[in-house]
Amino acid sequence: MTQLMTLQEMADYLRVTEKTIYRLLRRGKIPATKVGNQWRFDKTLVDEWLQRNSVGTKANILVIDDEETIRSLFKETLEELGHNVIAVETGFEGLELVKQQDFDLVFLDLKMPGMVGDELFGRIKAIKPRLPVTIITGYPDSGMMRRALAQGPFGVMNKPFGESDIITAVANFLHITQRER
Repeated sequence: MTQLMTLQEMADYLRVTEKTIYRLLRRGKIPATKVGNQWRFDKTLVDEWLQRNSVGTKANILVIDDEETIRSLFKETLEELGHNVIAVETGFEGLELVKQQDFDLVFLDLKMPGMVGDELFGRIKAIKPRLPVTIITGYPDSGMMRRALAQGPFGVMNKPFGESDIITAVANFLHITQRER
């Protein structure tokens, strides 16, 4: 069965603003149908569009999460699409890798033992201010999240999530960075 989404639902799904969706519509870049005076988006067609637009663009991605299942999910999902993924358990390991290597994107768990995510986010931004970071959290309304927000912009992935959420997040990132080049 076809799942049609409203403009707001599509903006939420792609984790962009409604203005960005309108811009994509004006350029004829995103698959959409007009029902009456309202735009509707077929989720399956949008997922295929995201996949097509990210093909050929491979990213170096760092995943920092203390949960083995989360690290494995990211690694398996993204490596299957051809991305280079390094997944580590601690903030200290992640910070060292950020110092030593160039990454296109970091996925960072907010709540970890040792160095918590908001502190690690600040340290990453101090080393590489332009490195995009997406925070993974089951605590979107926490003090840690507010402290992270005070340090600069980032993406957010709320737990629980699945393969399609990971693919969508990376595809959105790659699509946005391709437009900026």
